[in-house]
Amino acid sequence: MSTNSDSPAPTAQTIQTLADELEALQERVETLESELTRKDERIDHLETALKATRLENEHLEERLEALKATQTPIEARLDAHEKKLNANKDRVGELQARELEKGAHLLEDHIDEGEIDVVDGRLERIRKDDGERYFRLPESDDPLERGGDVALSHADLLPIQQLAKMDEDMLRATTSSLPSRLAAKLWKARVDSTVGDNPWRKGSAGVREYVSAGDMKHWIRRQETGVSDSYAKKLVSRTIDALLELSKSRLAVKKRRQRKNGLEYTERRVLLMDDADTPGESLDPETPDVHTRGCPSSTHNP
Repeated sequence: MSTNSDSPAPTAQTIQTLADELEALQERVETLESELTRKDERIDHLETALKATRLENEHLEERLEALKATQTPIEARLDAHEKKLNANKDRVGELQARELEKGAHLLEDHIDEGEIDVVDGRLERIRKDDGERYFRLPESDDPLERGGDVALSHADLLPIQQLAKMDEDMLRATTSSLPSRLAAKLWKARVDSTVGDNPWRKGSAGVREYVSAGDMKHWIRRQETGVSDSYAKKLVSRTIDALLELSKSRLAVKKRRQRKNGLEYTERRVLLMDDADTPGESLDPETPDVHTRGCPSSTHNP
């Protein structure tokens, strides 16, 4: 008995298609296996790096614990040193206070003024003829006579001289008057060559130095940024008044006729005469310009 199949026999084309698909699948399997191998190698590398990192972290943690263990002794030593330094500072301050109360004059650089406890809490800063600055109790003479004679104490100076010795912050804290601050700076420019901007000029015929109102106006505008010309003129008058008051009339004001560009005008000048009593300044007759620092070399007749 013969059997007939209804399914058609596979054709050559179908067989080729199946062969191609099988080959593609084999290539895909090989690609995936290669990628898997690379990932395994990458995982092995990362695990090795992770292990090394963990070992390094463990080493750092051990180091940190060791540092923490040593930190406490160091802090304790620092605290002990600080206490010792403070105790020594207190001892030195006490000894200095005792010496000052005995009349000693101590170098300014060696004194912490805020830490010295003396009678009435008053210390006087002085300068001696050795050029050094000292502290003492007011009006006390040095029994050891170190540093030579006292040149001048702060209280001996004119108000204008006292203000001129202050820095900008102290000057503002001492006086809120702009003309007074300008007067102090103007005086400082006369006696301190390091200031640089000095409008004072050498005088003659009994005048040690002078500054004209015009030069003062330009000087004020250089000192005070943004000041207009008209306001600077007003400040000149107020600054001259402050100069006269703070110098206790050691300065004088005179008017002088001037000619400029063919025109005549009257200009005020502030004069410091040769015979003016300015504490700490003594005019050597052989060097009449000894107190004229930073001034133009030409001499003008005031």
